[in-house]
Amino acid sequence: MPLSLAPGTRYAGDGAALRAANPNRSPSAMTTYRLHLRRAASLAEARRAVEETLPAYADVFPSDKAAPILLKPNLNANMNALTGNTTDLRLLCALLGALRDAGYADLTVGEGTNSGFYRNDIGVIARLAVDKAAARFGVPVVDLNHAPGRPVAFENGVTAQVAAPVLDAALVINLPKLKTHFEAGMSVCLKNLMGCLVGQENKKKTHQSLAANILNLSDAVRPGLHIVDAMVAMEGLGPTRGTPLRCDALVFGDDPYVIDLACARLAGFPDAAVRPLAEARRRGRLTPDREAFVAGLSLPLLAGRPFAPPKAGHVATFVHSPKRQKYFLAVRNLRLFRYLAGTDWFGALLFKTGLRQDVFCREEMRLDGLSLDDRACDGCGACRELCPMGLDPASVAASGGDAACIGCLYCYLACPRQALTFHGEPGFLAEQIRQYDALARALYSPCPRQ
Repeated sequence: MPLSLAPGTRYAGDGAALRAANPNRSPSAMTTYRLHLRRAASLAEARRAVEETLPAYADVFPSDKAAPILLKPNLNANMNALTGNTTDLRLLCALLGALRDAGYADLTVGEGTNSGFYRNDIGVIARLAVDKAAARFGVPVVDLNHAPGRPVAFENGVTAQVAAPVLDAALVINLPKLKTHFEAGMSVCLKNLMGCLVGQENKKKTHQSLAANILNLSDAVRPGLHIVDAMVAMEGLGPTRGTPLRCDALVFGDDPYVIDLACARLAGFPDAAVRPLAEARRRGRLTPDREAFVAGLSLPLLAGRPFAPPKAGHVATFVHSPKRQKYFLAVRNLRLFRYLAGTDWFGALLFKTGLRQDVFCREEMRLDGLSLDDRACDGCGACRELCPMGLDPASVAASGGDAACIGCLYCYLACPRQALTFHGEPGFLAEQIRQYDALARALYSPCPRQ
């Protein structure tokens, strides 16, 4: 069930609980943290949440409206936001629109998607229609995998390259997806920054000491604002093979440790099982102030129950154990393994055993249009809630199309009545339909009539 908040309702924390928990400490000796939980079930609600909440974070924005701002979504794979995998275009469009209206002139969307898609030369940014969505606001999208890099220190003397556009930005806004993760426990603010690394060769370095290097990366990038997409979250075997959960929520904050800890509570997930948080606690980053602040918040369970944990199969669990990770990395870096990993039969074997979460389909999708079955459509309005362009997809399909449509197919993939028909070649989309068709449609079925 989605978050049971009225559209205008918010949960917020401003440090009062922290001060109450530490009555003997002077206010000047304590850091004040901020966190806002807002309902967002549609583009309109996401835009309202953004516009009403950003003023609380005015101090993180550059005073110069021409200063560069980079938005870092989570585009882990070519599975769209309705699977719980990637950042929702409704959040991205709401934020781009609000920032443009506020006068910020130098905006960029930047992401370096995961290694397998990069290695197979698959354009996830285009497949998810992120480039088309950003273009409607005159905003470029940069593939950080191909950007120039600058060195950042990792564990044990290792150096990794972080994309220069990230380090050069006056403000980085992190837009992670809330999801469980079979290696990290959960993927939220801290884990999302791995997409700032240049190419596969640098992302692989993170895994040599995953939790510690995630923190090192956070120290280097230092986003000033985080907005967690929990409109459709993911539980179970994330980041790609889990189950989507409709939570209709956004989480705003400026401290990644506080937000990740709060998101674990919102998901009913044990924070000790979140590897970056466990490492942060070991390093003293989860300070008593941070712990007390989150403990003092009255946070609901977003799904009305705890998220299911990411339980991998026996083979993947054995191989990806932190104790054996370095041996697996050594094998994965062998020339023979890299060759085999590029073949379809071996890739299918890796997917079947759970050692690979993704299917790297090389066939592109061709969308010729959508048509509406008037007999199936009952006017529930789910497609209107889902459209990141603010269109009425049923009317668009009935009229033969609209130039404003970016072809994200949120409407088609989640229509609970299957009233929209796809015309064209599904290509890579066929794999998402195979895995998620029933799950995505169940998110909005039964849909309340408007």
